[in-house]
Amino acid sequence: IKIEMHFLPDVYVTCEECGGKRYNRETLEVKFKGHSIADVLDMTIEDAEGFFENVPPIRDKMHMLNEVGLGYVKVGQQATTLSGGEAQRVKLAKELSKRSTGQTLYILDEPTTGLHFEDVRKLLEVLHRLVDQGNSVVVIEHNLDVIKTADHILDLGPGGGVRGGEIVAEGTPEQVAKVEGSFTGHYLKPMLERAQSEPAAA
Repeated sequence: IKIEMHFLPDVYVTCEECGGKRYNRETLEVKFKGHSIADVLDMTIEDAEGFFENVPPIRDKMHMLNEVGLGYVKVGQQATTLSGGEAQRVKLAKELSKRSTGQTLYILDEPTTGLHFEDVRKLLEVLHRLVDQGNSVVVIEHNLDVIKTADHILDLGPGGGVRGGEIVAEGTPEQVAKVEGSFTGHYLKPMLERAQSEPAAA
């Protein structure tokens, strides 16, 4: 239950009637595959995708959310508790469920914040798929795993905040890695060198 505190942030308390399950007893007695609506809302998106495998409209939505790295989020999690990066990925999943025109510009602001590296990999696959379909994707990001896969980088600096705002380097990851005044290039260079040496070592 939400309690409005006017000048303070809203406070949420557990309802004594339903114990936080959001539904009355009669509603909770209705089961689908042995689970009530409260059980479903408590599932992770990854689990819900499997649970609804025979219900395509729900399964497909869960699959899209899972693909953008949100498999760990609970189905019933309130939108107000999502981080900025998570909220962007929810919007991205909604966009991906539509028919692609191949003419859309997507702008994402640090979408990998708080993501496990495996979820970053999933998100990158989705972003590259959008580009392969002819769309343009602009990502504002500090994560080098994302930066190294970019087609074109604009590195702003030389410092952060008021000490920045100038284009220090631009080009492919390999070109930016060669620019001496680029902090991004400085950290990108060893990553690219490692990536080049790995296939040779295999």
